[in-house]
Amino acid sequence: MAAGAALLAPGTYLLARPSSPPGPARLTPGDAALLRFAAAAEILETDFWVQYNELAGIQDSEEPDGTGNPAYHDAVAQLDEDMDQYIHDNTEDERTHFTFLNAYLASKGAQPVNLEQFRTLPGSTATGSSGKLRLTNLTKLTLDTSWWTRYRSRTENPDLNPNFVFPQAIPDLSHGQHTAIPRTDNDTNDPNLLQVIANTAGFHFATIEQGGNSLYPSMAQRAISVEVLRILISIGPTETMHFQTWQDKAGNAPQVTAFDPVNNNTTTFPDLNAPPFGGEDFQTNLIMPEPCPFISSTLPVCSIIRPTETNGIAMGVVNFLTNMGLFIGQSSAFFNFLHQLAQEADAAHRTGA
Repeated sequence: MAAGAALLAPGTYLLARPSSPPGPARLTPGDAALLRFAAAAEILETDFWVQYNELAGIQDSEEPDGTGNPAYHDAVAQLDEDMDQYIHDNTEDERTHFTFLNAYLASKGAQPVNLEQFRTLPGSTATGSSGKLRLTNLTKLTLDTSWWTRYRSRTENPDLNPNFVFPQAIPDLSHGQHTAIPRTDNDTNDPNLLQVIANTAGFHFATIEQGGNSLYPSMAQRAISVEVLRILISIGPTETMHFQTWQDKAGNAPQVTAFDPVNNNTTTFPDLNAPPFGGEDFQTNLIMPEPCPFISSTLPVCSIIRPTETNGIAMGVVNFLTNMGLFIGQSSAFFNFLHQLAQEADAAHRTGA
């Protein structure tokens, strides 16, 4: 360790080397497609993170929209007292991702991504909302929370056994529609319903970020340019940091049951540490990825991000977000554009691969 620390100390050779040579003057169509899809995904992420920040985050010069909703803010804070700071920082991170990706694309003569024509969805009208039109819908979500048990499993990896069904952490969220933000101030009148809404947001945070957690390493396997590879493997780990944070906070969701008269369903957030849950598949403090089979079942288990299968990754992400209900109310033109971006990204491949 001492030698390693000295090697990486400021002013030493490793940190004093000349900067890397410039990347390609122009991108291959495949590399451009990978970055365009990533930019679109980050624009969509920014859109819903802004909605969360307006109501439960911190509004400042970096993220100025909205004025906060005290009741919702406090319900979200039941998961962690620093949730507002984390929401703010996650919002800013996603904004910088798409801003950088679009600027990089333009610098290489490639077309950046603009989704503003699809900003047509009404958002929350509750206190604190900016009232702006949105790209995404946070009021009718259906969440697949099987990532919770996937990352706690020591025996299964969806890349090796895609047909294995991982149990849901919150079964009620996997069917019906659920709002993750107060739609109007009426949603803040029932404290149990408001806590269910806040808990839903907490699990949505982690559900989204584990998707980005897999997206970037999966796309990186298709990049040709080393610089494009560098971009993908540099942004990707920030999504992992987000996921790690939100998985930890989701485990703090208070036990609560409430009926939502708008979406007409009852949602229960159980104690994940007690029967019929509990054990290593559900234990809330097991937030490090358990070792699992990787590459081949004949090799030793390894703690990894999973899945990272590259085939069809972009369209898989589009289907994942669509099935989540995030785009309910969007136009056919929106879906056509998103599908085109995904198909072009999935067609990218390394020469000779």
